[in-house]
Amino acid sequence: MKFLKYPLIILWRMWFYILMLCTIIPLSPLFLVLTSSDRYYRHFFWLVRNVWANVILYGMGFFPVIERAQEMEYGKSYVLIANHTSMTDIMLMLRASENPFVFVGKKELAKIPIFGFFYKRACIMVDRNNVKSRTEVYDRAKKRLAQGLSICIFPEGGVPEEDIFLDAFKDGAFRLAITYQIPVVPMTFADNKKRFSYTFLSGSPGIMRVKIHRFLDTEGLTADDRAGLKAKAKQVIGDQLRRFNEDKGYVG
Repeated sequence: MKFLKYPLIILWRMWFYILMLCTIIPLSPLFLVLTSSDRYYRHFFWLVRNVWANVILYGMGFFPVIERAQEMEYGKSYVLIANHTSMTDIMLMLRASENPFVFVGKKELAKIPIFGFFYKRACIMVDRNNVKSRTEVYDRAKKRLAQGLSICIFPEGGVPEEDIFLDAFKDGAFRLAITYQIPVVPMTFADNKKRFSYTFLSGSPGIMRVKIHRFLDTEGLTADDRAGLKAKAKQVIGDQLRRFNEDKGYVG
């Protein structure tokens, strides 16, 4: 049956990139206007969350199922974090948060044709090998937080190898949260690796479960508490990921 399965997977994978182009190209004039000034960012966020992300997720046959242990307050800033396993993490994070946020991501994504152009205009890019670039992230994040936006960082620092359950967390998200005394919102993405990993001949449509955990308060914490906050966040996400994996009643 593999001779039938693999061509279908290839076509389905290609459909993902077609959907990307078929949404970004028609929306490009709006994206261009809405990324021209920070004062339009909330409108840009609404568009990418409710149109772009929805078209790609549902167009691929992915159905987000989001469980919330705590609700975010609109207009309040947070640091959003989640385990990182797939290109679809970006779309799923957009669906998971109604609060407008800005991604902090690696500069390499700016090289992706068309997508990279708007990514560069809307997100906070970081060169993880450059100390100055990492420092500038805090200045740009401070500006966004002052506008009442949140910040999203995938603390593993990239998509780890597929045999890694949960990679080591970098300090950036937790340093940022403590510096500006804002809550950390841990999220566990259960199914993205199974649904659409970086292994090309793999994946399938189906549900994408998200657990938004209770927030980790940073009020009164100092730089000395960073390691403890990071360890707690990783434990919360990892424990839930194990529970998801052990859910025998789940049909994926």
